[in-house]
Amino acid sequence: MHHIEQVYINGEFVTPHGTERFDLYNPATARVIGQVRLADAVDGERAIAAARAAFPAWSKTTKQTRIAALQRMYAAVAARHDDLLEAVVEEYGAPASRSAWMASYPAEVIAQAIAALEAFEFTTVAGTAKVEMTPLGVAGLITPWNSDAGFICGKLAAALAAGCTAVIKPSEMSALQTQIVTEALHAADLPPGVFNIVTGRGDTVGETISRHPHVAKISFTGSTRTGKAILRNAAENFTRVTLELGGKSPTLILDDADIKQAIPLAVQAGLMNSGQACVAGTRILVPQSRKAEFEQALAQAIAAVKSGDPRDAKTVVGPMVSERQWQRVQGYIQKGLAEGARLLVGGVGRPEGTRDGWFVRPTLFTDVHNQMAIARDEIFGPVLCVIAYRDEAEAIAIANDTDYGLSALVLGGDSGRARRVAQQIHAGRVLVNTLTHEPKAPFGGFKHSGVGREMGAWGISAFMEPKTILG
Repeated sequence: MHHIEQVYINGEFVTPHGTERFDLYNPATARVIGQVRLADAVDGERAIAAARAAFPAWSKTTKQTRIAALQRMYAAVAARHDDLLEAVVEEYGAPASRSAWMASYPAEVIAQAIAALEAFEFTTVAGTAKVEMTPLGVAGLITPWNSDAGFICGKLAAALAAGCTAVIKPSEMSALQTQIVTEALHAADLPPGVFNIVTGRGDTVGETISRHPHVAKISFTGSTRTGKAILRNAAENFTRVTLELGGKSPTLILDDADIKQAIPLAVQAGLMNSGQACVAGTRILVPQSRKAEFEQALAQAIAAVKSGDPRDAKTVVGPMVSERQWQRVQGYIQKGLAEGARLLVGGVGRPEGTRDGWFVRPTLFTDVHNQMAIARDEIFGPVLCVIAYRDEAEAIAIANDTDYGLSALVLGGDSGRARRVAQQIHAGRVLVNTLTHEPKAPFGGFKHSGVGREMGAWGISAFMEPKTILG
């Protein structure tokens, strides 16, 4: 059993003021594997005060000092790779296809921030003016459970690169990963108060951070619903915000697509991270003229996907993170049936050969129209739907007919045509015949998928304001 009894404030592991214990589960067995003692509003206040006290000195550090600090962070986090790998399997249920990436990404994203900082220009000239990029102050970083360690390291690296200090509120459901990352960051020997990590509930610690007058910037990744609440809280103090929220991403397969190339990409886009990904391509748009062909190929591919024990090397889809999330996914599968969608693969219940854990059958619906709940709501599970379109114009209209706009995928034989279609889709990122990530490019969403951008120079700039000096 794991027992996590401390938070990290002002360079020290300390016993929190909060006394609530939160059970940690192994989602593959649905059994309790430990407890974490949660921070409360008092701990949030203490962390903010520590970050505020550390800000004047850290904000005046040189680029080289910050690069050296990030390099120590990178080395310390990379050294804990094996521990992180075990934690993401035990605590999150990530299968081998995902867990290897989740264990290496926290160090990789720090390396990406180092590269961005090395190239970053803090002073530029605009006509007769000098423009200086100035760090905002204390940054509140609120991270989700579906890639806890990666988001902690990515957001923190960008904030520190900009000259901000930070208070991090990670998901209470990811306490094992958080503990390993905190120990690694402590070993990197940063000045006390430059970063603080307080694991607690959103309605206590998160609320304290988003309402606090001494927090100048909030960077949040999570649900659109919570993002709206943070935006309302931040308005009172004009706190700057970056919100990376939900999605209902389209995978638009054009009528000239090579089915052998398109189907693997479409399935991978829809089922990434066991479907628990904000960028997952869960709406698969296919031409009416080839609907039966694509239905058959998609059904065959998804039927072959193994859902089950994350420690089995053949598993592609692991368990949902919690019973609540499992029930949510089951409810949407039932809703799809009730709405009249035709089930091709999967359905309610657990996959054959599994028990106890929060496993879901990879599910594919067809005869779906874009007003159904399964086509409009972010399910956050391995539930995909096929939507037919008559022509290119209707395909683009369906792709854009959503409250979200985080990501999209266009698959087609003529790459020039596919790029022209991509330019007409309202999303922060549109991939064409690839699922490759580019860390130097900005990442974020349109519409209800968020505000602002992360990654690369944009990620560092998000923690700064330009100051114009004339004369």
